[in-house]
Amino acid sequence: MQTLGIVAVAVIVILSIAAVKTVIPNEKVSKPCLIGYKAACSFTPISTAILILAAIGTFILAKNVILV
Repeated sequence: MQTLGIVAVAVIVILSIAAVKTVIPNEKVSKPCLIGYKAACSFTPISTAILILAAIGTFILAKNVILV
């Protein structure tokens, strides 16, 4: 695997973990998220979507760069 491929996989994994982490409930936070429960991120549905889209974009970009 090329170095770029390894970096792309690492970025995709990190973004995916961050997306999952944003929806995990956390009672220690001060205010609820936009959905209504206390999550690790107060912008939970928006931040999760942004992170998922970034992971998909990284995958598509890496796929096009590596295959060219």
